[in-house]
Amino acid sequence: MADLAAVAKRAGVSRATAARAFSQPELVRQSTCERVLEAARELSFRPNRLAQQLRTQATRMIGVLIPDLRNPVFAEQLQAMEVAAREQGYALLVTTTGYDASREADVIEEMLCQRVDGLVLTVADAENSEVLVKLAQESVPFVLVYNQPATDEVAAVTVDNRWAMYDATQHLLALGHRQIGMVAGPVAQSDRARLRYEGYCQAMEEQALTARPVIEMPQHTQASFPLLAPQLSGPEGLTALLCSNDLLALSVISDLQRRGYRVPDDVSVIGFDGIELGDLFYPSLCSVVQPRAIIGRTAVSVLLARMGGEQPAVKRLPHQLRKGESAGPLQRPSTVARRP
Repeated sequence: MADLAAVAKRAGVSRATAARAFSQPELVRQSTCERVLEAARELSFRPNRLAQQLRTQATRMIGVLIPDLRNPVFAEQLQAMEVAAREQGYALLVTTTGYDASREADVIEEMLCQRVDGLVLTVADAENSEVLVKLAQESVPFVLVYNQPATDEVAAVTVDNRWAMYDATQHLLALGHRQIGMVAGPVAQSDRARLRYEGYCQAMEEQALTARPVIEMPQHTQASFPLLAPQLSGPEGLTALLCSNDLLALSVISDLQRRGYRVPDDVSVIGFDGIELGDLFYPSLCSVVQPRAIIGRTAVSVLLARMGGEQPAVKRLPHQLRKGESAGPLQRPSTVARRP
């Protein structure tokens, strides 16, 4: 296998210039850089990235922590991140926690041992995270994705979860629904679900309606009909359900239809995330759409700026409501009176 000296000789440059063309191409004339790269291709030479990392103390790696790769909302974010990172000469090191907050510290420690240059994280609870407390004492920059911390001191790329679910609740209220509930996974494992519940409560209270407690499922993305059924029966049974994510909403719809409920005639359902899969089902899923690709690209952009010593302002990204077929007008009179 050819070495760097052979590449330099073929390109007609010094060994130092050839090395710089691989490690810091911005410091080399474009024509010179092209000659070096062409010589490398002709000689089948590949630079030793490990040696470069040891010299520069930079791995060109971004660590990414997400709850679950099976949820398309994270897969679509990752795809956008990978493209944006690659364009800037970085690669991603991706790990998952399975929505288990207790694993976060171990996973982060593993990535720090890999000497990642920065981190993009989705943690269980940004307000009570030991991981974030630890990272604040480290020199590695990080950016949160989807989490919505109370302070602007922590960079976070997200929609406004409260306002987004408020809008979804308002949509159901405009359709005539008054008996509205919210379904979520283990609430203690998701600050996003708690914020979305607050938005639902605000919309209900503004109409002098009583917000119901969260219908909590044992899993974040899978419904349990025995837990849901008691909320649907009787004169005060729910006529509409807000779900904390799209996969949970699709699972709820499947369970309802298997038991003979018509969606949306008997029960309307709204999800949260706006994954493309929701459009492929019948009825198509009404959902709060998060700009997942924009979130991924913005996270990389903000992180690289922070790695460069900047402190870019991060604003909440806009959401949209996709008015799918799973949410429709109330089909039976409401029995719920407004609070005085």
